Amino acid sequence: MTQETDATGVEVSAAGVPSWLLPVVGVAEDVRPEQLSRFTPPEVGGRQSAVLILFGEGEHGPDLLLMERSAALRSHAGQPSFPGGALDPEDGDPEGDGPLRAALREAEEETGLDPAGVQVFGVLPRVYIPVSGFVVTPVLGWWRAPSPVGVVDPAETARVFRVPLHDLTDPANRATLVHPSGFRGSAFLVEGALVWGFTAALIDKILHYAGWERPWDRDRTVPLA
Repeated sequence: MTQETDATGVEVSAAGVPSWLLPVVGVAEDVRPEQLSRFTPPEVGGRQSAVLILFGEGEHGPDLLLMERSAALRSHAGQPSFPGGALDPEDGDPEGDGPLRAALREAEEETGLDPAGVQVFGVLPRVYIPVSGFVVTPVLGWWRAPSPVGVVDPAETARVFRVPLHDLTDPANRATLVHPSGFRGSAFLVEGALVWGFTAALIDKILHYAGWERPWDRDRTVPLA
């Protein structure tokens, strides 16, 4: 199946995804907004954006695609994240398939992946990020036909990397991050990166509701330097 991104819209289908991914399909079907975040989008306002949560099968088994933002950026400098960004006018209706188009477009621009090889199989409820005012739609993708990825623009992206799911579920790689502001949240220490904030929170919720989470030491803390 080729991912359609023309005027006919982006198809959302879980047909043909591997069996190990079915628990995430279930999450997309059943999870409620309040289960993902205590911050629900405002009725009016907020900047519409989307991220692509892309599952694939690499040399070390099932994995997730992440990127690390450039240290030169004014916002979220050096922070690992999902590919994504704000909707552009050409992406279309924010209430329709605009977020899907934006997630695929931004992923292509930031990592160089070929969106034709991505099958969108679900969409999670929108999450609000008060500190930035973004209303984020998490778009779930299956990397049906993987393509080469890497840094496209060093001014925006420092690196692109894939994280095996078994590393994300390994209790030895999990901790609670303590921000200088006092914020505490989930964190993952994988592939030489500290994944925290919005990205870590989404990964944490997906692992939990998909039934993949393993008991880990929540009293283990790491400071944000």
